[in-house]
Parts: sequence; C-alpha cells; structure tokens
Amino acid sequence: MKTVKVYETFISPQGESTFSGMPCFFIRLSGCNLRCSYCDTSGAWEGGEDMAISDLVTEAQESGCPLIEVTGGEPLIQDGASGLLDALAQIENVQIMVETNGSQDISVVPSEAIAVMDVKCPSSGQAEWFDEGNIARLRKQDEVKFVISEWDDYQWARDFVRRHRLTQKCNAVLFSVVHGVLEVAALAEWMVEDRLDVRLQLQLHKLIGHK
Repeated sequence: MKTVKVYETFISPQGESTFSGMPCFFIRLSGCNLRCSYCDTSGAWEGGEDMAISDLVTEAQESGCPLIEVTGGEPLIQDGASGLLDALAQIENVQIMVETNGSQDISVVPSEAIAVMDVKCPSSGQAEWFDEGNIARLRKQDEVKFVISEWDDYQWARDFVRRHRLTQKCNAVLFSVVHGVLEVAALAEWMVEDRLDVRLQLQLHKLIGHK
C-alpha cells in the first residue's frame, strides 16, 4: 500500500494562485526542508500521519471541490508525492495543483497538474535554496509566486522576473505581501509605478479567516 505522511486535510477557498476564491480541497503533507522567517505553517514541519494514497483520492473525490491542492510543508520532498499527484490527476472534472517552495525538481509534477512555485525572497532567509533549473522546467500552465516583506524584496523579485523573462515561461507571476508585515497598498504602488507585468495576489484565505 502506497502512503504519504499527511499533516492535515481541509476545505477552504484557494488563496494564492489565479484560482483564488474557488473552493479547494487541500492535502497538506508533513515535512519541510526550509525554515522561512515568516512561515505560517511551521506545525507541518514535523509529525503527521501515514495515509494511503487511495484513501486520500477517495477523500478528495468525496469533497466535491472543483480544485484539489497538495501543499505543505514542502510536498515534493516526500517520495510518495509524485504518486499521489499521479493518482489525483485521474479524478475527472477537477483541477489538480501542487504548491512547492522551488527547492525541489518540479519535473515530477504530472502534465495534468499545475505547479505553483514559490521563489523565496532574501528576507525569507532561504533564497539560496532555490533550484534555478526549475526555471527551464516551468510549463505554460504553471504559476510562480513571490512573497514580499519589504522594498528590498520587491526590487530583488522585480529584477528576477525581468532577468529570467518569467512571464513568458508560465501562466502567471504573482506578488503578495507577508501578511501583517508589508501593506498591500505599498506593494501595489511599487508594481504600478514599474508597470510590472505581474499580478498582485491577496492571500484571500487569510482575509476571510480561513487556513
């Protein structure tokens, strides 16, 4: 029986992608290889329960949600993650997503799924762990997000997007703020002033008090 270690499953509006606002069934896998300064899910770093992939697929089907997301922690550090994604991709009439911190090879994500890849900014303390090979691995359906806490982060992210021509390599590039640290209005002003070809991303789930 193939298993993965799961921290929790839950249903919430999706909050950090172009699918923001849609009801989503989340599978949060345990474990993470990074320790970001602003992490809001540190409880998932350890622990969790081994669950059969087949049981997770059944739970996802029974949720009735049009969107299913595998997140973490960092889901791709688990050996069974690709098998879970492959199994979920067989469910009809749903969109599968995986949120990853950019340190792991995203080529394991099946073609039916969308990778939402974080690029860690300097204030996270983890920017050096990004796998730059993932830039070439991006597919047209994938999305890239930057979580920004200060002006220096913004400048760094802006230059990264331009240098790698990210908007030509994926479906969307998303900028959001570290909740409670940087005002959304400030980030919006910087983006407009630079006429930056990226989307301002509000963490909708936090605004409405969900996970």
